[in-house]
Amino acid sequence: MKNSVKNIASKNLNTFQSKLNGKLIFPSDTDYNDTRKVYNAMIDKHPGLFVMCQNAEDVVAAVNFGRNHNLLIAIRGGGHNGGGLGLCDDGLVIDLSGIKFVEVNTANNTVKVGGGNIWREIDAVTHEFGLAIPSGMISTTGVGGLTLGGGIGYLTRKYGLTIDNLLEADMVLADGSFVSVNAKENTELFWAIRGGGGNFGVVTSFTFQAHTVKTVVGGPTLWPIEKVEEIMAWYDDFIQEAPEELNGFIATMIIPGPPFPEHLHNKIFCGIVWCYVGDPDEFDTIFKPVLDREPVFTHVGEMPYPGIQSLFDGLLPTGLQWYWRSDFFNELSPEVTAQHLKFGSQIPTPLSQMHLYPITGAASRVGATDTPWAYRDARYAGVYVGVDPDPKNAAKITDWCKAYYNALHPYSAGGAYSNFMMDEGQDRVKASYKHNYERLAKIKAAYDPENLFRVNQNIRA
Repeated sequence: MKNSVKNIASKNLNTFQSKLNGKLIFPSDTDYNDTRKVYNAMIDKHPGLFVMCQNAEDVVAAVNFGRNHNLLIAIRGGGHNGGGLGLCDDGLVIDLSGIKFVEVNTANNTVKVGGGNIWREIDAVTHEFGLAIPSGMISTTGVGGLTLGGGIGYLTRKYGLTIDNLLEADMVLADGSFVSVNAKENTELFWAIRGGGGNFGVVTSFTFQAHTVKTVVGGPTLWPIEKVEEIMAWYDDFIQEAPEELNGFIATMIIPGPPFPEHLHNKIFCGIVWCYVGDPDEFDTIFKPVLDREPVFTHVGEMPYPGIQSLFDGLLPTGLQWYWRSDFFNELSPEVTAQHLKFGSQIPTPLSQMHLYPITGAASRVGATDTPWAYRDARYAGVYVGVDPDPKNAAKITDWCKAYYNALHPYSAGGAYSNFMMDEGQDRVKASYKHNYERLAKIKAAYDPENLFRVNQNIRA
């Protein structure tokens, strides 16, 4: 049975505060309700205490305090986790948002960042050096959560997942010790954090290999939803054979409004959002097969890499209602595309959508046991997201996601990308780590035998 913050003596809390560079926030504080907000407004948890960490020493103190007082502990970086696993009711939240820095080493194009950074902050600095780190699709996503879960994004086909570009991390373990993990030090921990989530400790810094990327050619193409089966069948072949410099995720979506032209608003489409990082002079030739499919709308052009990363930030700000379901897929068979036509034609709210992200190319060449990310042989990570600003529509978007998932899961590879999962239970976690779960469980037993870090897609020893 976990203890409550309410049961801790004031003198112990005062002593704890005196050791911190950051501050404590309690439910009685005026900034408590704003502090407990996360990206997904469907999450309504009431922690007993926030520790607003400013450095690694604060994290050590917070871990020790939580463990010594038998508190439930959650770790929050960017606050984007769909299932709200950066918060916990009545427990202690270790908030990393004050641990931010971006250090670029131009001698070897490596970048060291804080555990509380969001990708927008990293992209702004690396772009000045003509560099980029493979990350996700929304620039307000936290570096920690995205990285520890894997990291699918616009650069996946060319440069792999985010974890494939992670060189080192500094982290605080369950016993309060502070360690560095890399290919030579604490190698089992280094293996585990590259896809195993926040199960093994609190990461206070990450060091990545960056790549030369300054500008990209990118943007969306759209077709009427009635063509989704045709476009998906074509895309399934095209994206496998396309140069790895070209990425594109496929979607079913409603055009909700600006920045799209007015004549497209509130209509349902099958879309593909492209990102090309190769020679601009070769783009037209590579892209010609796309235009040959006669999209009804094309808005593809050269832009800074941070531009593609933040393309949809304005449509999907913090504070919307979200519900997620996800699966990996090995193919887009006629049975699969038929379901995308059915559910894509029934999108319940303007911001709800389905995405299929290709995980071929560089990401697929990493071995199935080289990292915990077990589905290197899958072609796509699919996700269905119900999104709406109005809490009254929470049931509607949730029901659509669940029905979409239930219809397609029988055709899936069995597991899901952990960053696209809600709190779905232990069987789902095991299915998503597949053959790597047993090794993860052994590492968990060695470094966190009491399961102190359990508010996550939990690995159990």
